[in-house]
Amino acid sequence: MKYLQSYLSRIAQKNVSLADAVKQTADDIVPQYISNFSYKEHVVSLLVGDVQSGKTSHMFGLMCAAADEGFPIFILLTTDNILLQQQTFKRAQKDLCDFCICDEMEYTKFVQNNLRTPTVIVLKKNTNVLKQWKNNLASTQFCIGNPLFIIDDEADAASLNTLINKKRQSAINKNLESIKHTSASSIYLEVTGTPQANLLQAQQSGWKPYFIYYFKPGNGYIGGNTIFTDDNKIVRFTDNEEAKELVADDEFPENGLVSALLVHLLTSAQIFLQGGNVCNFLIHPSMKVADHKSFAEKVGLYLNELSQSIDEDITKEAFKIAFDDLLSTKNDLLPFDTLYKLIKARIQSDDDIKILTLNSKVSFEDNAQYESGINVIVGGNSLGRGVTFPCLQTIYYCRVSKNPQADTMWQHARMFGYDRDKDMMRIFMPPKLYKLFVDINATNNSIIAQIQKRRGFEDIKISYAPTLRPTRKNVLDNSALAIFCGGVNYFPFAPSNIDITVLDTMLDKFGDEGSNTVSLKLVINVLEQIENDEDDWSSQAFIGFLNSIVAENPLSQAQLIVRRGRDISKGTGTLLSETDRKLGDSFTDITVLTMYKVTGRKGWNGKQIWIPNIKLPSNKVYYSVK
Repeated sequence: MKYLQSYLSRIAQKNVSLADAVKQTADDIVPQYISNFSYKEHVVSLLVGDVQSGKTSHMFGLMCAAADEGFPIFILLTTDNILLQQQTFKRAQKDLCDFCICDEMEYTKFVQNNLRTPTVIVLKKNTNVLKQWKNNLASTQFCIGNPLFIIDDEADAASLNTLINKKRQSAINKNLESIKHTSASSIYLEVTGTPQANLLQAQQSGWKPYFIYYFKPGNGYIGGNTIFTDDNKIVRFTDNEEAKELVADDEFPENGLVSALLVHLLTSAQIFLQGGNVCNFLIHPSMKVADHKSFAEKVGLYLNELSQSIDEDITKEAFKIAFDDLLSTKNDLLPFDTLYKLIKARIQSDDDIKILTLNSKVSFEDNAQYESGINVIVGGNSLGRGVTFPCLQTIYYCRVSKNPQADTMWQHARMFGYDRDKDMMRIFMPPKLYKLFVDINATNNSIIAQIQKRRGFEDIKISYAPTLRPTRKNVLDNSALAIFCGGVNYFPFAPSNIDITVLDTMLDKFGDEGSNTVSLKLVINVLEQIENDEDDWSSQAFIGFLNSIVAENPLSQAQLIVRRGRDISKGTGTLLSETDRKLGDSFTDITVLTMYKVTGRKGWNGKQIWIPNIKLPSNKVYYSVK
């Protein structure tokens, strides 16, 4: 345990609870999946952690544990972003000081180390970089007889095959596969806080995880369950159309953005007067560069107005409203006059409040701009996927996509993390966006609950509101993806009963009139007795969806409708009577299972058989891999 113990000792000096959490992850994964590695296969695995909850520490812990087990070569992948690659490289140098850490251009260093110490090569997921290192690895003799341990940070971004439905392989995915096969064996660890795309991979893709592990965030983490709950005190609603109006209007009217900016200045004053040196405000208006420019300019103009009117009563009154709002959750705020004095000094000082626009690749040196000071950051896609803004206290998020994707929205929010004062956090967004985030958070909780209760290697089931997609369409194999709509009746055309007497016993106590409120677990037990000879209906898929509901709430209920003596033809296009269909449709937010026992006289070889009809809860779309 040389490398792991050394790493744990170092991080324990700063954070004992983090060291304990990393050790727990290693203790859970290593004995079952690393210690018994066969050295003759390529294994894909998945490490899931909440966004900005400390995944890097857990990744490094597993790398150290793997080094203790004899893995000598580690490929650490980042998204195709110079900033992120350099952040990761420098952190690896600092945290894994007993490893040989190689940057993208340090092939000679890799060769000269000659595996005397475990080697970590930090690479961007860039086609040219990956192709070069595929050749580098193939040209040495190191990989032929040694396993590779590949850690793919943000593995749902760029790594998966974006040409799967065109029966081709995208360049990055092809190069990653080639890197795997420079060695006779490998462990490929996918790491992400938004695993939807990875979980919905088909088995034949080669990228479906063999094992999945979720680690809990540490104490003090602010995540979806803090913000997107009914009793949250953090979110402030803006008008649904405010962002469009701001871009179109030459003026800077009183609105959510003004309130957010005033809150940011007061929060910054509180933090600085308490000894802090950084406070960030993030504005995410849209993907359009022109909108970023417009928002940044408007913020600059309003700050200029404030500097001119800082002594006027109307300005003080606006700040006082924002102060009272903060005081409602932060009872130890410094006096208003004390905060206002600092704001006045800062706002009248040239360049003391920075407005930063981030909407393209930035150099590592640019990162220091928001590492200190009072900052307003405006941007789009560059705000997501691993870029960390310290002390991010205020967020104005109004980006609305025509086809929103759950994983993209969650990554771009950036409001999650540890170094925030929850009592002073404020998130400004329109109600329709808030509702989407609530839906995403609910599904995230369902995914985590399923991972934690996973039995064997059954698929994790995913469901979203119809307005949300789980991930990008181009990384999901259409031929292997099954999509079911809540509120729609599904029944098999060619069912069979595993043991009809078992079903008779299960359903004996339920009469042929009305409906019955039952445990969802009973519905699962009933469906486990059903098979289907066609591909149109899968009891296992529906059982998986119901298990995902039970994983989150073991007390979940369903409606059960039982009917006997039905004389229905095999292969009919409809099953339910009009009366039973209307009865089932009267329940919208709960699973409804209707069980018909048919006489068997019309195409069933004269044998009685139970036929199920299931309707999943409405207002959801359910995704499964066939």
